[in-house]
Amino acid sequence: MQYTQLGISNLNISRVCMGCMGFGDPMDGQHRWTLDENESRSIIKYGLDQGINFFDTAIAYQNGSSEQYVGKALRDMARREDIVIATKFLPRTPQQIESGISGKEAITHSLNQSLKNLGTDYIDLFIYHIWDYNTPILDVLTALHEAVCSGKVRAIGISNCYAWQLAKANTLAKLEGLTPFVSAQSHYNLIMREDERELFQLCHEEQIALTPYSPLASGRLSRNTQVQTNRLQNDAYAKMKYDHNLSQDQIIIDRVANLAHKHNVSMTEISLAWLLKKVTAPAIGVTKMHHIDAAIRAVELELTQEEIFYLEEEYQPHALSGIMAQNTPNMKDKIQVWTK
Repeated sequence: MQYTQLGISNLNISRVCMGCMGFGDPMDGQHRWTLDENESRSIIKYGLDQGINFFDTAIAYQNGSSEQYVGKALRDMARREDIVIATKFLPRTPQQIESGISGKEAITHSLNQSLKNLGTDYIDLFIYHIWDYNTPILDVLTALHEAVCSGKVRAIGISNCYAWQLAKANTLAKLEGLTPFVSAQSHYNLIMREDERELFQLCHEEQIALTPYSPLASGRLSRNTQVQTNRLQNDAYAKMKYDHNLSQDQIIIDRVANLAHKHNVSMTEISLAWLLKKVTAPAIGVTKMHHIDAAIRAVELELTQEEIFYLEEEYQPHALSGIMAQNTPNMKDKIQVWTK
């Protein structure tokens, strides 16, 4: 395993981040393909044995049961100082806003609940999961800065944002003497590269770590799409993100398969080897041991510049989809048109 620094923070992380959305009570949330506690523990232990020290979960995953499974497994299997735990908090709900709960109160409550779920005294990386258009960013930054000063959080990150939002937030943090975001987690892979236009350039300029999610496009970049796994059949959210682009994206998927055959490796290894040239540590969702094996092999796989160009050259611009489309004001009505 290779390790690196997370942006300008003092967190030392494995180049492979274990994405934990696949862990949690399947009856406790929207995802029916997730692993129960015993299965999750086995995957986490195997990842630890292979040198993974970076684990990414969220309070939203299976109503907190992902945090609970991850926290208990890591307490049982690792020393707290040897691992880096990332979790996320959501925007205020309409009910919280109506009840007069402030942004700071909502963040503090979410943080304390995550600490309880994880069974830890502090969170290494606390991530702003989705931009809250109903809460001033200064309120968010102030709450997060206080969490850092209290010792409950070591560093903060942001997910699902536009470049202008991250630039505004970190500029404001600098002006007000508050803690800046040190990482950005966005939707990025070989068939979804829209954030290369602005967000990635900002992050490279400001030394903000990139820890993208969905690096394998919910399995579409790891296998022949004719092979119907449980997730491909049942993950409605992934279908919404990708299936309307499949005919366009299939050219790239086929190129991944061609390179995998040339190198005598899996499609997963090719897709991740490409990604690891671009980012700090992708959050790779794993539900089987071989997912970890392939990710670790990808860290060592070297692609030539010609092969990288071969994978990239057929990419076409994609419409906004997923969380970014759902959460952007005035975009919700357009989602159904784009995904028909």
